[in-house]
Order: sequence, then C-alpha cells, then structure tokens
Amino acid sequence: MPSDSDLAVKVEDLWIRYRTSYEANQTLKGAVLKLGKRSERRKKSVRVVEAVKDVSFDVHNGTVLGIVGANGAGKSTLMRAVAGILPPTEGRITVNGRVSTLLALGVGFNAMLSGRENIMLGCLAAGLEMDEIQDKYDQITEFADLGDFIDLPMRTYSSGMYGRLAFAVSVHMDPDILLIDEALSAGDAAFKEKSFSKMRELCEQARTILIVSHALGTIQELCTDAIWMHKGELVRQGTPEQITEDYLRFLKVGESALTLEDV
Repeated sequence: MPSDSDLAVKVEDLWIRYRTSYEANQTLKGAVLKLGKRSERRKKSVRVVEAVKDVSFDVHNGTVLGIVGANGAGKSTLMRAVAGILPPTEGRITVNGRVSTLLALGVGFNAMLSGRENIMLGCLAAGLEMDEIQDKYDQITEFADLGDFIDLPMRTYSSGMYGRLAFAVSVHMDPDILLIDEALSAGDAAFKEKSFSKMRELCEQARTILIVSHALGTIQELCTDAIWMHKGELVRQGTPEQITEDYLRFLKVGESALTLEDV
C-alpha cells in the first residue's frame, strides 16, 4: 500500500466558489418599456457558483489519473486548482514535484510573438538553463513540425497549429507531474498518433499524469486510475474500466443513475 510520502498530489476537502453577476429575469412587457432607455442602469443580481464541492483524493507518484464527467462537472476547474491557477475557497491542495500544464490551447502563449519566441519563453518559465534551452528547442520544433510558421506570430496560427505547439512545449519540459485538459485531440490524424505515442512514452517513464478527456478510450488505454465528477462533486474513484463503464451507464440513464447502488 503506497504511503503518503509517495504522494504526488493530495486534494483535501476542496471547495471552489466564485461569484458571477447576471441580469435579473424580466417580463416581455418590461423589456419593451426599456427600449430606448439605454442610460437606465440595469438591475444586476449576484450568484455564487460552487464549481467544486468538498472533493478529496490522492494521486501517488507514477499514477496516470483520468478525470471524466459531463460539461460543467468541475473537471477543468479542478485541474486549474491543482495547477495553482485557481486558489481553493476551502480545503487544501498539496503538489510535490515540477508541474507542466496543458489546460487549453495557447494558454501562456503571447499571440503577438512568434512560435520560436514562445518556445524560448516557455523554457525560461520552466526554469531551464540556457544550455538546456537549445536542446529542448530542437526537440520541440521537430515534434511540432510547423515548418516556416515557427517564425510567424502565433496570431496567424490555426487552432490546430496552436495545439501542436502547446502540446510539444508541455510534454518536453521533463515534468514530474503533467496536467492535460482535452489536448490529445489537437491537430490532424498524424499528429494525434504522435501525441498518443508521446503520452505512452511518458506513462512508461512512470510520470504522474492527470488527464481530463471525453475520449473514454483514451482514459482506458492510458490511465491506471480514474475519477468521475458530476456537478462539482466526486462521484466515484476506481479503475479506468470501472469508472468509464459506470459513467457510460449514467449517460444512458440520466440523473437517476446516481441513486442506484449498482452504478
């Protein structure tokens, strides 16, 4: 049984809340009467959203953890909290090791700079020394395979090109812990296969990886553990096969499935 000293990530009693404002509902008559009164201040209401609710789990070194759940389940919010981007409202997150994140296409890139310049910035942000950067730069550019586009501003890139470079930078930083949110689908078929091969390589190196994905086949093939989230709560943790089977059954049955003992 692994001990706490083997933990890469420990999430304890995590709550993440944020406030959002919205216009209060109004009748059709009220909306018509307001036409032409643009200077009138619209009444705003504030809503507290509980994106993550009392979530706790451990990720041991060398674990590849898959996170599944419908849109709005809190998966991406959880990943951003583990990455240190979102602070917990309550609870605690402990991360032991060097983290590399791929949470959205182009996060951390400066669109006005070239791909080459963004690679250099990414390497510097990861704490690499100058003698390490050239070696990493060559690996990243070869993997991304963007040709002459590497010297063009990233604002000229397609979403697929953004994804290729973002993935290449993240996986070549030699992280202890890699966080990936729906990034394995970036690029064309050839690049997807290359990305999958790189992920297998990292898994074989016993890296700790957290993957958010709607591709349940990816979760089953790459992951050694999995959790299922729903409306901010952790429903279940188990093997990838168990969790994906339960989640697929839930998708067919709906909310009532959560009350069934065998789901």
